Amino acid sequence: MALAAATTLLGGALYANANAASVQSDPSASASASAPGSASPSTPGSASPSHPGSTSPSTPASASAPAPTGTAGTGSSVSAVVDAATAFLDTLDDDQQADVLLDFTQANAIAWSNEACGATCRVGIELSTLSDTQLTAAKAVVEAATGTGTDTGYDQISQILAADDVLGETDSSYGSGNYYLAFLGTPSTSGTWQLHFGGDQLAVNLTYKDGEVVGTTPYFAGVEPATWTADDTTYAPLSGMHDGMVSMLEGLSDDEATEAKLSDSTTDVVLGPDEDGAFPDTKEGLAVSELTDEQQQLVLDAITPWVEAADDTTAASTLSTYKSELADTYISYSGTTALDTAGDYVRIDGPGVWIEFSVKDGVVDTGQLNYSSVYRDHDTDYGGEFSFS
Repeated sequence: MALAAATTLLGGALYANANAASVQSDPSASASASAPGSASPSTPGSASPSHPGSTSPSTPASASAPAPTGTAGTGSSVSAVVDAATAFLDTLDDDQQADVLLDFTQANAIAWSNEACGATCRVGIELSTLSDTQLTAAKAVVEAATGTGTDTGYDQISQILAADDVLGETDSSYGSGNYYLAFLGTPSTSGTWQLHFGGDQLAVNLTYKDGEVVGTTPYFAGVEPATWTADDTTYAPLSGMHDGMVSMLEGLSDDEATEAKLSDSTTDVVLGPDEDGAFPDTKEGLAVSELTDEQQQLVLDAITPWVEAADDTTAASTLSTYKSELADTYISYSGTTALDTAGDYVRIDGPGVWIEFSVKDGVVDTGQLNYSSVYRDHDTDYGGEFSFS
């Protein structure tokens, strides 16, 4: 069953008919009641080969699992994330802990990719090597750290991994078991550390300092197939991102759309892996300051699904910052505004926010579309800990 491993690995936070953008008109409404490019095949960081240790991997990527439970993320406090991380480490033997607990260095932090390149381009422990108990504990860490919305945060992550299992039925180099979890630095409410999780369609980089979230980017989210149906349920994990961007572009007048269109076509995200700090010197496209209040709200709505990858409280604060910077933000695109054809591309570039969404032909199934997106921040990528020049 295609959804099996992702349901086991990340708790099955999957929702039916995931087709509407999850956006908020008021940034503060993002907080719920519970809120408190390809990488080169080099081996970065200090991670050693994964060791299953004394615990057998009783839940490989192909294992069957119960039906999706519809559980979203918890949007917890930093202390809850630390507690979950500590509980996960307690389930591991010494060799496994050595794979998970790594130094917070630039080499380790930038070790993520949108390629099916396994441990040659990533650090951490591979989920397929973990036992049921360890997988449950790993899931609890990701759940505690990410948002509670439908098609965003933990729910979106679960669906992306499920999509990878769909690809895995055709190509064994894909699958939700081929994802890696690492802690760069020691999880704590003091000091600086990063939650580092991902695989070929996902990169989660959440940076913590003295008990606060200081960086939620880079966040890479991709999916192939863009939509699929299993057990009479339709899944489309990037639908909120896609639909928000389409609404933003379709809200432009003809003259505004002409001004926003890039002179060159863009066939993939520009600031993907290995492109850290490579923000263009000059912003391109249409200034959001030229738009009406209603159009500016569409821009903010388009930003929202990416921001909501983080916990609810952080998402609300970050979105409020980006709202205050809209006057100095630009939007641009190439291809068509429908974002339904390979080569369609859209970008939002502000003083802080940088978001790209790209439509490509499928890699495994060329009859399907592949969505790729990346969210960065000009100032707080990796918590602002590194200087890229």
